[in-house]
Amino acid sequence: MQTVFKNIKGDRLIWAIVTLLAIASFLPVYSAASDLAYDKYDGNTFISFVKHFVHLFLGFAIMYGVHKIPYRYFRGLSLVAIPIVLMLLVITMLQGTVVGGASASRWIKIPIVGMSFQTSALASVVLMVYVARYMSKIKDVNITLKKSVLPLWMPVFFVLALILPSNFSTAAIIFLMVIFLVFLGGYPVRYLGVILGSGFLALMLFVMFAKLTSGPIHVKVNTWENRIKNYSNNKDTEADYQIEKAKIAIASGKVFGVGPGKSIQKHALPQSSSDFIFAIIIEEYGLIGGFTILILYLWLLFRIVIVSQKSDTIFGKLLVLGVGIPIVFQALINMAVAVELFPVTGQTLPLISSGGTSIWMTCLALGIILSVSAKREEIKNQEIKENNPLEILSETI
Repeated sequence: MQTVFKNIKGDRLIWAIVTLLAIASFLPVYSAASDLAYDKYDGNTFISFVKHFVHLFLGFAIMYGVHKIPYRYFRGLSLVAIPIVLMLLVITMLQGTVVGGASASRWIKIPIVGMSFQTSALASVVLMVYVARYMSKIKDVNITLKKSVLPLWMPVFFVLALILPSNFSTAAIIFLMVIFLVFLGGYPVRYLGVILGSGFLALMLFVMFAKLTSGPIHVKVNTWENRIKNYSNNKDTEADYQIEKAKIAIASGKVFGVGPGKSIQKHALPQSSSDFIFAIIIEEYGLIGGFTILILYLWLLFRIVIVSQKSDTIFGKLLVLGVGIPIVFQALINMAVAVELFPVTGQTLPLISSGGTSIWMTCLALGIILSVSAKREEIKNQEIKENNPLEILSETI
């Protein structure tokens, strides 16, 4: 164990924040998953606890392994990973999974172990690395829209097109994050307007096509529309039912909460251990618990920006922001949904909600960030070493 800690590199505060979020997740997930345990595990709540622990353990193993890889290697790996991701997304879509009459092809089964894996989560991280690579490559080139369509926007289009039919919120977040990253990378604003317009037009054409057809995609589009309309009109629907229960949970928590494991709304709130875990946290730990979680995510955002600024290359700067900002953005959306500042999206709370894929891909992204900060740490240590005559003398001897 001491050897592992000795080999941990990168921003120590990011390690600390991630560890605190992981530790903070155990009791809320254990409490919120009690109903699920009675449905699936004959009342054995400890299985949910162990499952969440395994997911986090594997996540931290991924983060540790990835942070040991020099971040420059991710440039080439993204080129190899993009075709693999597209193939996985195609396989996921061809499964034709339908839930409640709507398209729900989001997961594929991992052979042998039989675990489910959400391919769009992997696609999001890989695509952001790919975009960071491209933008760093053209930093000194006079870029035009025509030159960037094939190498930049076509992969983005294909990834989004394969995710959109079953998961609008994830596709929308990825698109916004790509636009944000290319803007930071210096992509001409006039071309971004064209891309945004084209994206909106493509979405409208997809909705019109879905409306003219029948089947799972038609039902899915109707679900999107109903969520937006019901959010505006406060109609009595399943999504509105979830929000109402979440608000009751938050109101019940008050300042100090009802206490660990004493949530009442976890028995009535669907997805209480994943999509609405933040409401359960506030119910059991009060506004103090909710604000603590919010502060940890904002602190993580601050450290991500610091690591980006200290990176010695354009690729490193864009890479950190590309894979780091979506983590905090997703967390803020999840919390906004719980307090009815945003329509129901189905986005989980990174590192806290139950679910293997979300935890693993978040840890993958954090491992990349730590890899960049570890490189900066090596450079700093080398500079100190070179400026210290005693260090040079000791090595010579």
